[in-house]
Amino acid sequence: MEDNTKKTLLLAGAAGLGALLAVRTFTNRKREFSFTDRTVLITGGSRGLGLVLARMFAEQGANIAICSRTQHQLDAAKAELEAGGATVLAFNCDVRDRGQVKAMIQEIKERVGPVEVLINNAGIITAGPLEEMRVEDFEEAMRVHYWAALYTMLEVLPEMKARGEGRIVNIASVGGKVSVPHLVPYSGSKFALVGMSEGFRSELLKDGVYVTTINPGLMRTGSARNAFLKGQNKKEYSLFSLIDANPMISLAADRAAREIIDACRYGKSEVTLGLNAKFISTLHGLFPGATADLMGLVHLFLPGPGGIGSEAVRGYESETELTQSALNAPNQKAARENNEM
Repeated sequence: MEDNTKKTLLLAGAAGLGALLAVRTFTNRKREFSFTDRTVLITGGSRGLGLVLARMFAEQGANIAICSRTQHQLDAAKAELEAGGATVLAFNCDVRDRGQVKAMIQEIKERVGPVEVLINNAGIITAGPLEEMRVEDFEEAMRVHYWAALYTMLEVLPEMKARGEGRIVNIASVGGKVSVPHLVPYSGSKFALVGMSEGFRSELLKDGVYVTTINPGLMRTGSARNAFLKGQNKKEYSLFSLIDANPMISLAADRAAREIIDACRYGKSEVTLGLNAKFISTLHGLFPGATADLMGLVHLFLPGPGGIGSEAVRGYESETELTQSALNAPNQKAARENNEM
């Protein structure tokens, strides 16, 4: 009798699992979104992860719109994408300015059609000890990561809701789940973006608009060169670069982009990229206090205040023999490939 009961339970469990997988497969197929001939807007699309995403969306047959505040990088990115056969619009647009965002999205609509996929990727990183951060650093991080994403979403939503479909992807960070020492303005603003992104998803599901939150860990995009460093900037940059260059810790940009596009295609709610990011995010979910204290221990090993103080310089202005050595070769290669030089 006991054997029969065990068999029944096993069969019931297998049937339940099978039904769950079938429902998931059906849901994915129903949500599957083709990017062919769709209009995709990528903020911060002239370099780094944004450019890698632009390449991959172009391969899917999408019409690409990219924006940046740096004209020569925009020109180079546009030329590269067009050489590959893509239809590309490039805008020198400051996404912190709602008027510029509105004008850009209106022009995209007039030239290639309304934005059907929005990737909020524009970002800024300022690294250094809390003692060297100023209120302006926090305000700037919020303008780029929170307000800019809000402006673009508000502009594309009316058309998406009218069509009954659309995709929005907000590139947040594992730093928006776990606050990281020496990146407090960055983490705080990414926490705000995660909260807003999750709330938008909940309220827009009824309209057929799927909002996806992406929380990457470190990625080898070459973007460390364009980060801002404060305090002992050369030490900060050396640590940042060499950790980022380690393939055991960071994720290749192409792999990250593929996972992001897959999440967008199927309208996933939230995706954390990279094993290390998944681990620390899960740990924080289970033991938030202990994780915060663990970050306190990490902070003890980071460079203290001093150096250039509250002045901010770019990563490429903070090079050392170490960051120019073979140890940093993966980052140097990524920077060349992804228009970060």
